[in-house]
Amino acid sequence: MAFMPTDHPSVGFLKKILRGTGQVMFQPSAWTGVFFLIGIFWGSYAGHTGLVGWGALVGVIVSTLTGRLLRLPADDGTQGLWGFNGVLVGCAFPTFLGNTVWMWLALILCAALTTWVRTGFNNVMAPWKVNSLTFPFVFCTWLFLLAARAMHAMPPEHLSDPTLPTLFSSVESLRFGHLIVYWLKGIGQVFLVNSWVTGLFFLIGLAFCNRRAALWAAIGSAVALLVAIVFKTSGSDVAGGLYGFSPVLTAIALGTVFYKPGRRSAMWALTGVVVTVFVQAGMDVMLTPLGIPTLTAPFCLTTWLFLLPLIRFDNVEKPDHSNWDPANKTHLAPRQPNIDTTDTPQK
Repeated sequence: MAFMPTDHPSVGFLKKILRGTGQVMFQPSAWTGVFFLIGIFWGSYAGHTGLVGWGALVGVIVSTLTGRLLRLPADDGTQGLWGFNGVLVGCAFPTFLGNTVWMWLALILCAALTTWVRTGFNNVMAPWKVNSLTFPFVFCTWLFLLAARAMHAMPPEHLSDPTLPTLFSSVESLRFGHLIVYWLKGIGQVFLVNSWVTGLFFLIGLAFCNRRAALWAAIGSAVALLVAIVFKTSGSDVAGGLYGFSPVLTAIALGTVFYKPGRRSAMWALTGVVVTVFVQAGMDVMLTPLGIPTLTAPFCLTTWLFLLPLIRFDNVEKPDHSNWDPANKTHLAPRQPNIDTTDTPQK
């Protein structure tokens, strides 16, 4: 048999990296990962924070290599599940910490840490039939950001000062053009990138793999924006998309991944999106005195609250939300035989 270029080990590793980036929004697609990385680099350089893009790349490579070195389940690596927490660590460190050699060494350590922490958290949560989601990223990054307050070698230059919650102004401009920007930024902020163009790239990447996921991402950000405006949250946070990114993840998780799509599960997902906005606001107040961001913790907490009851919305006798492998979630399986959804779009 002739040797094909796609058989080379480096090509397989590249696919794992790209799928790891796509798995932040539950998509095991290398093409989705390509669009996500384009969006990250575009938004970070446009915002004069280009290191965020390179941090994302370093983070996903390190966490993927860690899974390989530790010989964790090969299926997880193939689907990109070793890398999605690491890529978020890579976005977070340059966003909140100063650019020093020691910051990059800490980034590498934290990205690697998320790989085995994810395995540990999943083992602990398996009896509850839920997954750790992006909480390994949240937990490990919180620890390192708090440590930065005591370590001058990785200065917390871009972290907010620890303070008590203060008065704020609500959003002022409700013109349609501005609302579109806020809406797209809510999607872009999933990777901590403050750019509406990035949000558009993310939607394209999602649609390329799974149109339903793209639709729910759009719905999640739009509903979150509406709720945040109606309840008069911080105008600057709304304008920056900071009330949208966790609801986007909640919408995709509940609307397309862990429950079979249908009218009942759609209402459940919409309720989860609304609740996520309140959880986001509450966690903002809780963490402001510590001067650290919520990251994707509101998404994790809300999604757990909606998965733990193991409510049945389809014909599955005993729902199991411990992972989103097609073998466990049959509605995610390929619709045609012999088609690998990790490399080809789902319609």
